Formats: sequence, C-alpha cells, structure tokens
Amino acid sequence: MEWKRLLEILDGHKVFIQTHNFPDPDAIASAFGMQKFLKYHGIESAICYNGNVDKISIVKMLDNFHIEMHPYNELEIKETDYVLLVDGQKYNANLTDIPGDEVACIDHHPIVKECDYLYQDIRMVGACASLVAEYFCESKTPIDENTASALMYGIRMDTDSFGRGVTRLDIQMFEYLFSYAKVSLVDRMVNDNIELADLRAYGAAIENIQIYEKTGIAYIPFDCQDALVAMISDFILKLDAVTVSVVYAEKDGGLKFSVRSEEENVHAGNLVSCALAGIGQGGGHFDMAGGFVPKESRIKEKDVENKVIYQRFMGALETITT
Repeated sequence: MEWKRLLEILDGHKVFIQTHNFPDPDAIASAFGMQKFLKYHGIESAICYNGNVDKISIVKMLDNFHIEMHPYNELEIKETDYVLLVDGQKYNANLTDIPGDEVACIDHHPIVKECDYLYQDIRMVGACASLVAEYFCESKTPIDENTASALMYGIRMDTDSFGRGVTRLDIQMFEYLFSYAKVSLVDRMVNDNIELADLRAYGAAIENIQIYEKTGIAYIPFDCQDALVAMISDFILKLDAVTVSVVYAEKDGGLKFSVRSEEENVHAGNLVSCALAGIGQGGGHFDMAGGFVPKESRIKEKDVENKVIYQRFMGALETITT
C-alpha cells in the first residue's frame, strides 16, 4: 500500500469515488473513509454510485455518519475526470462504467480481469473498510470519531461480526478504530439492520428453500435489493442443516445471486462462476460470492427455470469438489 503514490496521482484532478452498484455498508463506509482521507491531504472528491440506496438501514447509515453520496447521473462527470473505484473493480457486472477515467482501485475481491490502473490496492481481506482504515493508520492521518465509526460498521457488516472471511488485518484495523469510534452507535446499528419490510423476503426464501446434502437453495420471487439478498443468504447459512447457501431473487434486468460457503472444499466464487457459466456471470471470495443472470438468458417458464438453476448448482458442486 503506497498511499503517497495515490495522492500524487489524484492531486490536481477532479476526483470521484465510485462504489459498486447498490452499495452496501462496507462499500459506503470505504468510500466515505477514503473521501475523508483524501480531504485531509488536500484532495476534494465526491462519492457516486449506480442503483438505489433506499433501504432504511442504509439511509440510517448515511444520516448517522453524515455521509453524502449521489447517483452518478446527477453529477457532472467528464471523461477527463479521475475515478477511484472502491469495493469494486472495472468490468465487474456490479459496477457501471461511468464517464471518467478509472485511474485507481481499492478493493478486497478477487481480480476478474486485469486492468491498467495507475494505482491499485487489491487484497483479500474480510472488508474493504479494513484496507481504507489502514491508510489512516499507516500514514498517521488523524481520524475523527464519525469516520472511525463508519469504517468499524463496514468491517462488522462485511465480516458478519468477524464470523466470515476475517483476516489478521481486519482484526488489527478494528482494534485501531476502537480507540476512536463510537462503539455503542456501531453496536446499535449492527443489531438493527433488519427492517419489518424485509420479513416478506425472508418468508419467501424460507417457503421456497430446497436442501440437498447441506446445500440450501432459495428463490425470492420478487425484486429485492442486493444487500437484502446477501443478508438472507447469510441467514440460510446459519441453519444447522446448511453449509452452502444459494439465494437468488428477481431484479429488473434479470436474477441476482448471493452464495455463501463454510465448506472447506467449496469455494463460493468458483461455485457461482461454474453454475452460471454460459447464462450469466459470477465470482467472489472463498466464503462469499455473487452472480447475475441477465433477462435475455432466462427461461420464461418459472418452474422450469428454477429447476434448471437447481441442477446447475448441483452439477457445479460436483465439478468443483472432484
């Protein structure tokens, strides 16, 4: 991590910090933290995204931490402006190609396609917020309570309170932030992240779940946000009969998938990539991953489509574990 190099690249340019589409707490916290880091070093920036952030828990996050972010099409972004990608990578299905030059990337997901960034910091850790926190720590940049709290919340949410994908850096940065953050606020937000309206999606997943040899596959037959699909996949994984969970839901442009694994021989990213090969795309970490099937690849008969998806994931499990 060469934080001085990043500052040299961005200095003197109009900078936009872009998250992945439909940003979750880790993406928002990471973008906010990087915005504060750059501002301390004399570089102004704006946070942008594509999709919606109307989930009540996300709105609360923006309010509690005083975070300002905008849909990219509401901003005047020119092709010559510099874009710093945070918690996402160029060419990924969940990141819109906006105007501007993607010169830098800070992310914790596996590299799907090599890109010629001027600066990149891509490391496999539990939360992107841990990488951003390290910029403050290593550079001895002062961090205020609000920024520290937001980053701590991002780490807690993306590691499922240190129950998923956690690394030594996540623990070290949590300890670093602990001295500056308002821990009581973070605890309250982590505990209050399920909304009453979410229960309909949880109920649909429970009603439709199929379990075969500790793999649970659940379909949500209506549109719900990416973050909620991921939360329900985490929930399904907590069943004692499930060690691999696959949850997918309707989206305007197709089907959104969230995959979780606690099996030593099942890589979630490889599983979703293999299962959706030829009809969509997917990938991610060993224990958490996502995918998408566009509408043009879908089968009109819903019962048939669900059966095909089930067969694809069962076949993919055999392929990647043999």
